[in-house]
Amino acid sequence: MKFKDYYQTMGVPRNASQDGIKRAYRKLARKYHPDVSKERDAEARFKEIGEAYEVLKDPEKRAAYDQLGQNWKAGQDFTPPPNWDTGNFEFRTHGFSSADADRFSDFFENLFGGGVFRTGRGAQGAGFAMRGEDQHAKIQISLEEAYHGATRTIQVSTPESDHYGNVVRKTRSLQVKIPPGVTQGQQIRLAGQGGTGVGGGPAGDLYLEIELLPHRLFQVEGKDIYLNLPLAPWEAALGTKLTVPTLGGKVELKIPPGSQSGQKLRLKGRGLGKPPGDQYVILQIVLPKARTEKEREIYQQMARTMPFNPRSHLEG
Repeated sequence: MKFKDYYQTMGVPRNASQDGIKRAYRKLARKYHPDVSKERDAEARFKEIGEAYEVLKDPEKRAAYDQLGQNWKAGQDFTPPPNWDTGNFEFRTHGFSSADADRFSDFFENLFGGGVFRTGRGAQGAGFAMRGEDQHAKIQISLEEAYHGATRTIQVSTPESDHYGNVVRKTRSLQVKIPPGVTQGQQIRLAGQGGTGVGGGPAGDLYLEIELLPHRLFQVEGKDIYLNLPLAPWEAALGTKLTVPTLGGKVELKIPPGSQSGQKLRLKGRGLGKPPGDQYVILQIVLPKARTEKEREIYQQMARTMPFNPRSHLEG
């Protein structure tokens, strides 16, 4: 009996994750399914893939297979040691009838034979049905749409099999409801809008990842919104009340006397998300230019009457 390298059959490395093995199986099953494939050896390859997947998808069987096969290569003569495993394995095939189970390779039967055969659709299930692939895409929205919520119409292109088994791409329009408060990177799930299933299997899901467009006023960090607010020197020194924009509308903000450039003032609950983040107003003091002699005299008078050394912390 020849040793079978199931990893080679599936086209995955020996350290492949369970999700990676599942993805590889779905891809190969679509390619070699006898109902749609035009490959000459489709039926045989489909059975080999199904056999390999039966072992590698099950952590217990995979661990036993790995332990037994660590010193063997595909094609080498192989005989399992006596009583190498005393457990009975129950295996479920994908796309085979109960009669097909008996036609699994001698290698499989020697390793995992004696178990109970079942299909995913009952003991008499004979059809092949596989759920469609989940698909992922990005949707760009404005900060206003993220804050208030919106409804967008998008075009989705998905691969489907025609009556001849050829893979074609079909474009369709979907209306997407964007809930209020979504944030950068958040995903919206559209159930059943992903890849088409095979053999009557259900469609996969479509996941839309939120991508926030740049804004002329606001910056975003997680759920928080940031706004740079320019101030005249006297507004910062004496304090004032100003109207500032937020995503939810304009609000009045009190600037305390003696405010400094770079200081942050918080507007609670004016950010994104649920519960919402905050909006931070960053003060930026802007000096007017002294364009005339009179304006220069004002600065000179300030220097005489308000002695101030902003670099005192650098001395001694």
